Amino acid sequence: MKWIAALFVALIMLACPFVFLTASYAQDKPTAWEVYFSPKGGCTEAIIRELDKAKSTILVQAYSFTSSPIAKALLNAHKRGGKVEVILDKSQRTDKYSSATFLFNAGVPVKIDAKHTIAHNKVMIIDGETVITGSFNFTKAAEESNAENLLVIRDKKLAGLYVKNWQEHAQHSEVYAGRDR
Repeated sequence: MKWIAALFVALIMLACPFVFLTASYAQDKPTAWEVYFSPKGGCTEAIIRELDKAKSTILVQAYSFTSSPIAKALLNAHKRGGKVEVILDKSQRTDKYSSATFLFNAGVPVKIDAKHTIAHNKVMIIDGETVITGSFNFTKAAEESNAENLLVIRDKKLAGLYVKNWQEHAQHSEVYAGRDR
């Protein structure tokens, strides 16, 4: 009877190797993660909660960023002495509702990634340990109207990869000097 069960497991592993690799990875290297879905699924609150826990650094890459509560949480982290740096898509230079101007006016370094057709990232890296990512744009509509997802992942190695990517984009991004008129 045991050999039938072993054969069954082997057949499933052959048919679905990703499931078993993922399970194996999770057992060997536990990764804390949370997932949220919008509309009205708590994405904005989850981001603010993580930003409020930040101790040293917050790196942001965003395509669309008009969420006042998230911008205020970033500003609060900046006021606490945290290093907050933001890279935004070039559309945020002229968007009258963008948080780019709000953060810039508050002394938070903001850059514009105009190298790409669209800088479609939605990423925050907190203290080199936590990655926030997903399809969730940092906007009111993303929380209240859109079908989007957000992952909060606590994994230092993964965060390191995101920091490296953030730095690569920062190298070719332009310093934001206020909204284009």
